[in-house]
Amino acid sequence: MGQEGQQTRRHKLIIDTDPGIDDSMAILMAFRAPTVEIIGLTTIFGNVSTEGATRNALLLCERAGHPEVPVAEGSPEPLKGGKPHVADFGHGSDGIGNLFLPAPTARKVDESAAELLVNKASEFPGEVSVLALGPLTNVALAIKRDSSFVSKVKKIVVLGGAFFAAGNINPAAEANILGDPEAADIVFTSGADIVVVGINITTQVCFKDEDLLELRNSKGKHAHFLSEMCKFYRDWHVESDGFHGIFLHDPVSFTALVHPEYFTFKKGVVRVETQGICTGHTLMDQGLKKYRTLKVWGLAIF
Repeated sequence: MGQEGQQTRRHKLIIDTDPGIDDSMAILMAFRAPTVEIIGLTTIFGNVSTEGATRNALLLCERAGHPEVPVAEGSPEPLKGGKPHVADFGHGSDGIGNLFLPAPTARKVDESAAELLVNKASEFPGEVSVLALGPLTNVALAIKRDSSFVSKVKKIVVLGGAFFAAGNINPAAEANILGDPEAADIVFTSGADIVVVGINITTQVCFKDEDLLELRNSKGKHAHFLSEMCKFYRDWHVESDGFHGIFLHDPVSFTALVHPEYFTFKKGVVRVETQGICTGHTLMDQGLKKYRTLKVWGLAIF
């Protein structure tokens, strides 16, 4: 196959991200992947504030050798407002393991994250996939901004939720969904082609101490940087989970995009609880039973 034919087979990808140590790993993986063309990064709060996520996204683009990739800043707060949940306890105050790197030289674009998502999907209808690695605020705002976004975007791969398993923030909820449950419910019921990778899947893939040592001793382009970053993350896992290693949540989600054959999927409607003690809980109906009172289960609520 000629070069032109190979180019048409590449995924046009926007990464909506809150880097974040495992986000950083997934982003650098994506830049190195021959089947992926990153056409933008959009930033959101989660592992760090939205402003901090923008800074880290710019740094990662520079480190990957692609400072030309547009980075659009997203919402500083969830849809309903209020102070966002920030998991700096697991990722460091700078979001990347307290490495405190120099400021990036590149600058964010003038477009907001929602604008970039809508504009790129309109520019390349049916070609753009979104890898959503944080709370789904930006994606929900894109849907609210232009309802045709859901038919123009090729696929949305979401890291989030805990299906048939306990959450990682409390027994009911996973961090990304709890970060903006209203946004998640809008996205899941929007009608877009969505793949959800829950922490019930991602916690099956881990780097133990011996794997981290092998990474450090390897000759990979980003091996030293990633190893330094992962020290903080590893120590937090020891404290929080008693596990001597790290879970690879975001890299697993990226893998689900480029190698879906590695996964077994279940199809169904997902709804998110937005109030009460179970706020952020993801519940999936696999269609195994016909409920008489299920008329609004799959409808979007704006």
